[in-house]
Amino acid sequence: MARAAQRTRRGGGIRRGEARAGYLFIAPAVIIAAVFLVIPIVLAFWVSLSDWNGFQSPLNPRVGFVGAENYAAITTEEGLDQRNFGRAVRNNFYYVLLVVPLQTALSLFLAVQVNRAVLKGRGFFRTAFYFPSVTSSVAIVIVFQFLFLGTGAVNAVLRAIGVQGPNWFNDPTGIFHGFLTLFGVTAAPGVLADGGMLGVTWWEWLSGPSVAMMVLSFLAVFTTSGTFMLLFLAALQNIGAEVEEAALMDGAGAFRKFFSVTLPMLKPTLFTVLTLGLIGSWQVFDQIYILGGGAPGGTLMTPAYLLYESSFVDLQWGQGAAIAFILFVFIILLTLFQRWLLRDRKPKRRGPAQATVTGGVS
Repeated sequence: MARAAQRTRRGGGIRRGEARAGYLFIAPAVIIAAVFLVIPIVLAFWVSLSDWNGFQSPLNPRVGFVGAENYAAITTEEGLDQRNFGRAVRNNFYYVLLVVPLQTALSLFLAVQVNRAVLKGRGFFRTAFYFPSVTSSVAIVIVFQFLFLGTGAVNAVLRAIGVQGPNWFNDPTGIFHGFLTLFGVTAAPGVLADGGMLGVTWWEWLSGPSVAMMVLSFLAVFTTSGTFMLLFLAALQNIGAEVEEAALMDGAGAFRKFFSVTLPMLKPTLFTVLTLGLIGSWQVFDQIYILGGGAPGGTLMTPAYLLYESSFVDLQWGQGAAIAFILFVFIILLTLFQRWLLRDRKPKRRGPAQATVTGGVS
């Protein structure tokens, strides 16, 4: 009987019937993932290696295989396609540099404030801070557009205090270039004018975000901080009161307790927030589309919008798919780098001499 029971089991102690039932239960999820995720990714990769124009099946024999030509056109071959992609990457780089740190810091600050027991009406403040995250992005972009018009409310306030504001969403000036003009620097030095990357000179890379991109960055921070606030709030409420009491008993002040106790315990949530913010910032599209594309001067162009324009407007589907996969690699590499930065570091081992001195002192 023991031999029969042994024969009916597989590796790991799972009965054959249980294994078949398990496979049967996960089969719908596997099939759905294959049909709607794996197969489209494989087809998209094939499109990035072909000259498909979108008018027939990408598996049609008449669709030609061009290899890495679509990737080369936007990365290594000099021309308009490479320059457009380089400018889109530059714009999105500054967007990420502005949005991710600001939205992370603001969401953490809001979570700490609404988590305080002494704050009255905490439910109201949580709802108020989260409300922009559930509001239509189209509506918020239109409101911001009216606020930052040349005759909008923001400029009206600036004029009231004697400051002439720019026409925000129509100003392509990079803020770093604008700052340098105060010192008489209006043209690129020879070193920065000659070299470059992705068809964009180093002088243009160092221009900074345009005034329009700055406004768009503040819009993104305004609409996303509420969501990340909830993630931080849930993590803060999971920290036991005894931990904070122990820190206070050890004589830690409010700032020391936060940076030495609370913040290290929030590291998993911090990694999640940074990762989600990084992915969302590199995929920004709807705000750009609503504002009319890459204007002004192409300083609002992002890889996600360039992907749309290449595919649906210029019908260069292979190039659009190539941009999508390059963007995917960007996000993966930056996420891995971020994971490496936030990894748990083991304490350094002390040598015998140092351990002896420390033991003698204690």
